[in-house]
Amino acid sequence: MVFNTGSALLDAIVLAVVSKEPEGTYGYKITQDVREAIEVSESTLYPVLRRLQKEDCLEVYDLEFAGRNRRYYKITDKGMVQLRLYYHEWESYYKKINVIFGGVK
Repeated sequence: MVFNTGSALLDAIVLAVVSKEPEGTYGYKITQDVREAIEVSESTLYPVLRRLQKEDCLEVYDLEFAGRNRRYYKITDKGMVQLRLYYHEWESYYKKINVIFGGVK
């Protein structure tokens, strides 16, 4: 992708991905799901997850899987409020950009 992904957009994408799993989801799956929209490395994504946890947008818990612990991330109520804000901002931004690109083929 030729466009830079700002931290707010990355936060919004991560929160949207995590919100799709009511019981939470684990880091590797989050990385794979985010990569469906944008190219991101795990070394970029894990600091985002930690920051969102620190901001109380995500809660974290561990579950055993195949003999080892797997860290899960679950969106909080505060995270849902933030995600809705991002969604409304994105919707407005998207519409404005589409008007500018209108007619370009």
